[in-house]
Amino acid sequence: MGVILTERAAEEVKRAIESAKAAQNLGDEAVLRVAVVGGGCSGFQYHLGIDNKYDPAKDLVSEQHGVKVVVDKKSELFLDGTTIDYAEQLDRRGFTFNNPNAVRTCGCGSSFSA
Repeated sequence: MGVILTERAAEEVKRAIESAKAAQNLGDEAVLRVAVVGGGCSGFQYHLGIDNKYDPAKDLVSEQHGVKVVVDKKSELFLDGTTIDYAEQLDRRGFTFNNPNAVRTCGCGSSFSA
């Protein structure tokens, strides 16, 4: 199943990639890298970044709504089935994660425990 990027989130990622290309001299091969790192109030934190390289032997790659999404295989264990969306409301603005593997999440939604 992998990580699912909504169309709204893909629009924001495309905008971020275009900004990163100009600021960091990234080529047309720029991708969204999604990972899990240790930290946060619940034990694990979501990490989104723009990258210009990946290793097909170590990373899972999919294309969704015109965005290449790259997840390393270790993070995939925690992220399988996760939907990444983008919220733009008065009380919350930014990427959101709906992770079916999360046992507990923090109030801000950026960290979880599995």
